[in-house]
Amino acid sequence: MPSTPVLKIYHVPLTRSVRIVWLCEALELPYERVPVDFSPAYRASPEWRKMNPVGKVPVLNDGDLTMFESGAMVQYILDRYGAGRLQPPAGTHAYAKFLQWCWFAEATHARPLGEIVNHNRVLAESDRSAVVVTEMQERSRACVQALDDELAEHSFIVDDAFSAADIMVGYTLLLAERFAPQVFPANIKRYRALLKTTPGYTVATADITMPPAPPPELQNT
Repeated sequence: MPSTPVLKIYHVPLTRSVRIVWLCEALELPYERVPVDFSPAYRASPEWRKMNPVGKVPVLNDGDLTMFESGAMVQYILDRYGAGRLQPPAGTHAYAKFLQWCWFAEATHARPLGEIVNHNRVLAESDRSAVVVTEMQERSRACVQALDDELAEHSFIVDDAFSAADIMVGYTLLLAERFAPQVFPANIKRYRALLKTTPGYTVATADITMPPAPPPELQNT
């Protein structure tokens, strides 16, 4: 494994930088967490757009390397500094499932949640559509059900071993809790309780304030 410099993670609570902090903690890698001004003005500034061309968070610096896509950061850190930890061997069926659930977490499940955030942020309240938000919430719930079905057979999302796929999936479930309020099914509840005991979770989520429990009308959804 190459000698590890101090990775620099540009961080805002509840953003995808949570994944990178969690991973570095789980791998016991040295890192520096750099707070970012999350105001629209700063994220539109030339200074930040030079770091992240679409104005989002996170950004990762590893020496002279700068990255701005969280899933790619996870895979890069695993491959460069993980020494085989937190991912199955490449080319195995377990590795294929690992990749599937990593990509599912971002490309499939996080997408409707992001649409909810963007819809509410961009449009004035009078222009927002309850139909759009409800549809995106239902898509999230379908993803939660797919995860619950998979977890009926396993403790973690890839067989019974904690991996970075759980970091990817676990973060997206935090978003679902906030933006698609619901009572999670039994396997998801068990899984989330287990994730809270994994290395790095407590540190990575300590600065996140989560919403209250779902309102009564969602208790049976």
